[in-house]
Amino acid sequence: MTYKEKYELWLTSDYFDEDTKNELRAIAEDEKEIEDRFYKGLEFGTGGLRGMIGAGENRMNIYTVRKATQGLANYIIEEKGQGKGVAIAYDSRIMSWEFAKETALCLNANGIKTFIFPSLRPTPELSYAVRCLGCIAGVVITASHNPSQYNGYKVYWEDGGQITPPHDKNIMNQVALVTGYDVVKTMDEEQAVKQDLYHVLGDDIDRGYFAEVKKQVINPAVIKEANDLKIVYTPLHGTGLVPVTTVLKELGFENVYVVEEQAEPDGRFPTVKYPNPEEESAFELALKLAKEKEADIVMATDPDADRLGLFVKTKKGEYISFNGNMIGTIIADYILREKSENGTLPANAAVVSTIVTTDMVKAVCKRYGVKFIETLTGFKYVGEQIKFFERDNSYEFVFGMEESYGCLAGTYARDKDACSTLTLLCEVAAYYKSRGMSLWDGMQELYESYGAYAEKLSYIVLQGKDGLARIGEIMAKLREEPLNAIGEFKVLAVTDYKTGERLDCNTLAVSKVDLPASDVLYYELQGDAWCAVRPSGTEPKIKFYMGTKAYTYEEAQALTKKLDAGLMALAN
Repeated sequence: MTYKEKYELWLTSDYFDEDTKNELRAIAEDEKEIEDRFYKGLEFGTGGLRGMIGAGENRMNIYTVRKATQGLANYIIEEKGQGKGVAIAYDSRIMSWEFAKETALCLNANGIKTFIFPSLRPTPELSYAVRCLGCIAGVVITASHNPSQYNGYKVYWEDGGQITPPHDKNIMNQVALVTGYDVVKTMDEEQAVKQDLYHVLGDDIDRGYFAEVKKQVINPAVIKEANDLKIVYTPLHGTGLVPVTTVLKELGFENVYVVEEQAEPDGRFPTVKYPNPEEESAFELALKLAKEKEADIVMATDPDADRLGLFVKTKKGEYISFNGNMIGTIIADYILREKSENGTLPANAAVVSTIVTTDMVKAVCKRYGVKFIETLTGFKYVGEQIKFFERDNSYEFVFGMEESYGCLAGTYARDKDACSTLTLLCEVAAYYKSRGMSLWDGMQELYESYGAYAEKLSYIVLQGKDGLARIGEIMAKLREEPLNAIGEFKVLAVTDYKTGERLDCNTLAVSKVDLPASDVLYYELQGDAWCAVRPSGTEPKIKFYMGTKAYTYEEAQALTKKLDAGLMALAN
């Protein structure tokens, strides 16, 4: 069926509601828009769905959500997990509640129990709830840090982590088999309740989750000692306000200032262009408040509260941003040092990171004799290691991090948690303040100890069908025409995670890489530099990760800038 025939079907079928049809009638003269909405179905990837909200098969709407859920239901039934049920959470985005309810009722119509939160909750709390309730799966409706016109649908399995092999591929296959809407089931909420299928959760899950976040604190005495620490926080209209302010208050942080204009949940995100704590622009109001209050640290969580951004006040009164690598590294060093000193660091402790995250954390682990493990890009692979450790009795997970502003301490959840990361950062800031230092001073101290590392992420946005093809062309060219150098950086080795092979460019020796196949090219460069190229799994982007090492942070930044210029020249 052509995209135009699919468009006509949605206009004429009794299955689709009148509001949907009116939205489609409004684009009748826009051929490119019709094509974009119908040239393919919204792809259910290894994590779930993500796309723009709207009518059409290539959009997030109740029909595409139901269709994906029917595939998930079919797999749960195949796995005989319907009795365990599915936990469902959602964030503040437009249509999040509607999509969550449609998910529940579709599962209920397939005889699967659901446990749905009564209002918005952070993604890591959904991860916690899956295991706490003993569910077979979980679903959270969120598009993370994407712009307001997006929403998404992430699937978790019974270990509390995002779906990984073999479940991801198996669910994708089941979703692909749901080709028509006539096989998609749903039911009335009242009937679902009567049949003991639809359950609304109470606040016991919240209390349990808050308790687990507080358990990650290592040294409560430090918090009391530096009780004059001033904190500015913004949830960016998302889910973080209640958990963050509740936990900080209960831990004894007295000077917490919330950005009032961004405190209330609002899926339009009216005060920011992007609700992304990685972007400096998202901190405009928070930094204004920080200067008024002379805050020591300024933090923002994204809409589903799994990513955390940070600005730190220097002794000169300036505010400097920390990227995800810096945030993760300073927390990792604090955890390992404090646990080593108080005797609570397990003999088989492990820290987990991803292949595109800073090399500095490797140096931290080496100092404390802790096992360091790398995974593919995506925190689901970091969380998956906890399952492996528990199954094999091999290591004890202490900390996990990725460059994209995500960390996890402890094993209560299996996904990155901005709420606990924020709490730990406040403790780390209190520790340095008790020594008369800022967090920026602490970072400089680490650079003096381990060497100065600087990383950068660049990307090119390539929208739609043509953009997808262009991304494929860039990756193909890089594989077909091997690089000897990137700018002034000589290539020492290249690993193609799609083939699972590493080529030593000096000896031409080829070795195998023990990680699942993924569309990533990783280049080892002279001078302890590196870079990696991969298509984004959630956005229409091709991403370029890079890192360098030098004697000072300024020198490392200058090297990273040169490496970035070399990469962009290749891409264009």
